[in-house]
Amino acid sequence: MTSIIPPTPVRPVSWVARALRLPDLWSRILLLGACLAAWEAAVSVFAIPELLLPPPSRIGAALFSDLTSLRLLRHAGVTLTEVLGGFALGAGAGLALGCLLGRFDWLWRLSYPYVVAFETVPKVAIAPLIVVWFGFGVNSKIVTSALICFFPVVANTLSGLRTTPPELVEMMTTFKASTGQIFAKVRMPHAMPYVFAGLEIGIVMAVIGAIVGEFVGAQAGLGFMILQRQFAMDIAGVFSILAILSAFGIVLNVAIRRLQYTLVFWLPRSGHG
Repeated sequence: MTSIIPPTPVRPVSWVARALRLPDLWSRILLLGACLAAWEAAVSVFAIPELLLPPPSRIGAALFSDLTSLRLLRHAGVTLTEVLGGFALGAGAGLALGCLLGRFDWLWRLSYPYVVAFETVPKVAIAPLIVVWFGFGVNSKIVTSALICFFPVVANTLSGLRTTPPELVEMMTTFKASTGQIFAKVRMPHAMPYVFAGLEIGIVMAVIGAIVGEFVGAQAGLGFMILQRQFAMDIAGVFSILAILSAFGIVLNVAIRRLQYTLVFWLPRSGHG
């Protein structure tokens, strides 16, 4: 029994080459430049104190200093470990639970309300408890990150599995396919775009979770550096860390999209990202 998937399309040129040809790339650069120029001018014209809103030139200098600092590299490595560890744990558990709930309808009816109830508990509120349970090290940040990115993966996986076109299921049933074969060869391939939508959200939420955990209690990490710089009133340095965290999110999100284009090869590719 073969999977019900359209034939593989002709592979396009690499995404790097495609991006370099897109006018959107230059439009984004021009938009960013215009926003930074307007920001710089507004700070100068309205004489906004640097403690309230530093100009982009000052933030750029702080960012350059950070990027050439071994100290920042160490803290960024800690945060990246927390993000990737939390994402692997949360996304893996979310995908497994979503598949179970989509595979067994009785289990979905029994347990999904509790999953939703658990998700409504603010993770910021229980982050101090997680630090008490798992300590001030990396483990508590991984758990916090995993809890925050868990539900988007569960919800999207379940949505994809439960919206499988019934005609495909009926056709497989006509071919004497077992329930497991229908799940593996029809329902799961159909759910893959939904799964990756959840993973795209989850990887960004994992970054947020790691920083939330570091705010509550940490000895290293980019969130730890933000708190230090806030206490020192180094607002430009805080913006520098925020820019680095934004870059983290963009790079990780693009990595998830690259993986999606490889595994979910039967879908048309968008020109974004």
